[in-house]
Amino acid sequence: MNPTSSPGKVNYGIDAPGVVRNLVILGTILIITVIIFPHVKVGSTDIDTRGFIWSGASCVLAGLLMLLYSLNGKYHHRDRMLSLISWKGNEQVLDVGTGLGLLMIGAAKQLNTGRSTGIDTWSNTDLSRNKRENTIKNAVLEQVGNKCAIMSEDATEMSFADETFDVILSNLCIHNIYEKPRRLQACQEIARVLKKGGTAVISDFRHMHEYRYNFKQLGLDTEMMGANYLMTFPPLNILVVKKQPL
Repeated sequence: MNPTSSPGKVNYGIDAPGVVRNLVILGTILIITVIIFPHVKVGSTDIDTRGFIWSGASCVLAGLLMLLYSLNGKYHHRDRMLSLISWKGNEQVLDVGTGLGLLMIGAAKQLNTGRSTGIDTWSNTDLSRNKRENTIKNAVLEQVGNKCAIMSEDATEMSFADETFDVILSNLCIHNIYEKPRRLQACQEIARVLKKGGTAVISDFRHMHEYRYNFKQLGLDTEMMGANYLMTFPPLNILVVKKQPL
């Protein structure tokens, strides 16, 4: 699957495009500045700027690693997350913060009679081309449009009934909720709509121990799995959350 934009091709976008752009631009400016002005004289003070080349190189490297994750790593990360579910094919699945549908569509491919639902508030800051229409297009192009439902919903206030979903997935979503009490609300909503005996798989690069604490306080079982440092940047841990059956 090629993330570059082209008519008739699946496009899962670039994650945090502004951050990637700014890191590469800032790093390039620092490197060029050091090359052109290795020493800067301010009054009687001679400043050696060569040390800034490492800062510039670090910025460029971080930007390129984030881009590499968008172009390749996130597909491996998706597969790792989906492999943590013992699929039967009849599951009701929810992808929280679906974006362009990478997890939702991946889950839909595991289903026969089940259904995969994706919710998002559609921010282009978090993901390039992040529009509901583009997610629908991806689902159709991946030939799972009939197994998917795509909705505009806030993770902290879901409209679904209690215990609706067998599987809940979320990648790089909850950290975008900046207020800690609202992140707790998102965890509470995930716990509420997860069926007894169901599994949630949550992945993020920050606040993961906070999420784990929240789910434990809600009475759910949790297991934290470490990041695959070769495939994710920033490194993404995975939290597996289970609601015990009756």
